[in-house]
Amino acid sequence: MPAAVMTLLLPQSLSGSDLSVYVLLGLSATVAVGLTLLMGYAGQVSIGQASFYAVGAYAAALLSTHGVPPLLALIAAPLAAAVVAAAIGGPLLRLRGHHLAFATIALQLILLSLLGDAEWAGGAIGVQNIPHLSVGGTVLDQEAHYAYLAWGTLAVTVLVARNLVTSRVGRALRALATSETAASSSGVHVASFKLAVFTLAAAFAGLAGGIYAFFIGYISPSSFPVLLSIQFLVMVVVGGLGSIRGALVGAVTITLLLQALNEIGAMDGMPANAPSVLNYAVYAILLVLVVLFLPRGIVPTLSTWWKARPWASDATGHAQGRREPAEPQPGRHP
Repeated sequence: MPAAVMTLLLPQSLSGSDLSVYVLLGLSATVAVGLTLLMGYAGQVSIGQASFYAVGAYAAALLSTHGVPPLLALIAAPLAAAVVAAAIGGPLLRLRGHHLAFATIALQLILLSLLGDAEWAGGAIGVQNIPHLSVGGTVLDQEAHYAYLAWGTLAVTVLVARNLVTSRVGRALRALATSETAASSSGVHVASFKLAVFTLAAAFAGLAGGIYAFFIGYISPSSFPVLLSIQFLVMVVVGGLGSIRGALVGAVTITLLLQALNEIGAMDGMPANAPSVLNYAVYAILLVLVVLFLPRGIVPTLSTWWKARPWASDATGHAQGRREPAEPQPGRHP
């Protein structure tokens, strides 16, 4: 409840660049929730999630600039991302570990190259003059409108993800992340489950990308660099793989850190490429620190620490009675 109240009040108290960061934070968190399902529960590593973010953005932008009502164009954004994911997911998910990771980042590079050469997509210039989104006759032409839309979308995404991971499907995904062989012997159709989660994560990213296109009003291939995919990946790893709350915490942490780095990089006397260099350097250092000191991520580590405290009673945390379901261990495949 406090988080919901804060979400409603913040757009009224923020302005300018702070409100823009708040909108982008909600969109990044939406992508991170889908990515934590893919990596933390299905055990599939993706370093190219910005590909589907771009597919959703371009679908919404191109349709809306060619006469399709903006709301329908936004609905088409996650569908387009899901279709692309379903089409390429079959052969792509036959790969494992770092092979899959490199394949997903290669996918993004290929997509950006194709978009840069495609005249129908605006080429390197991209798509300009994207109309404002309108819902129920209300034109969303203010940043506060998009703040509510982005965070409302995030709330729905979190609800879907939580219901999924606590269901029978969620238990199957946990088994899949631990061992594909064991999951298969338990009756889990491994290929189908991996493709389904891959497609769902892509749809979440595509929906966020569609909102991004309407919010910014202009997109190009340079709007979706490889650094953006790394940013999504770092959010999930830092917050905690296999934790919905971890995805949210990671998104907040990395977005605020990114904003601070950009401000430092924009200071007088700094090189033109300082923001990008700082981002790559800090991401690398942060990942090393997390692997060394918080290998499970912020939220799972703090949760375990809290339950181990003497004041964690049976009535609140059930620390001594019922055990929580084991967290998935991505990457542990025989």
